[in-house]
Amino acid sequence: MSATAADNVFRGGFADPVFDAQAVFRQVMNALARPGTIRAIEAVARPPEPLSPLIGAIAATLFDGDTGIWLDPQLAQRNEVVEWLTFHTAAPVVDQGFDARFAIVGNGASLPSLESFAQGTQEYPDRSTTIILHMEGLTGGTPLVLTGPGIRDSQVIAPIGLPPHFSEQWAGNNSRFPRGVDIILAAPDDVIGLPRTTRIERSSGDGC
Repeated sequence: MSATAADNVFRGGFADPVFDAQAVFRQVMNALARPGTIRAIEAVARPPEPLSPLIGAIAATLFDGDTGIWLDPQLAQRNEVVEWLTFHTAAPVVDQGFDARFAIVGNGASLPSLESFAQGTQEYPDRSTTIILHMEGLTGGTPLVLTGPGIRDSQVIAPIGLPPHFSEQWAGNNSRFPRGVDIILAAPDDVIGLPRTTRIERSSGDGC
């Protein structure tokens, strides 16, 4: 590894690990507790590209030595990204999605089948994968209507870059409850939480 590459790996973590991690954790949990609400998060980490600063901050907050992580092929082939995550989180990188507690997908359009990730079990539904999905933006895309726990009546979201037929994939995820995956949509500056209890429908007149 070159001196520059090594420098990129060792740098870019939280300046104030306790305060920064608490701030990020609070906003991520709020996003999952109130599905569809946009929560701003300051990108206080600086991982190597193409891992986004915000996703780097979420990783540094949620990952640890007991959480296997799966990276999409573009991220997995970037040694600096893998080494940064390993150094700053101690989380082991796994080869298969169904072995992962967390997954990072750097392009929403390339999201694999949700069934390819850990679903948990009836007895231990929490033993599933939380997918962190990089999005171009959380507004301006195809409108989707959210209902379910944590949502009063309904909530409309319009993220940019979800894969085609995401609504159908998510309906399958709902059908496996209490098993299933949870998703964090992560744009450059904010997040939306989609826990498995949330139901998603296309907005009337739209054909996502």
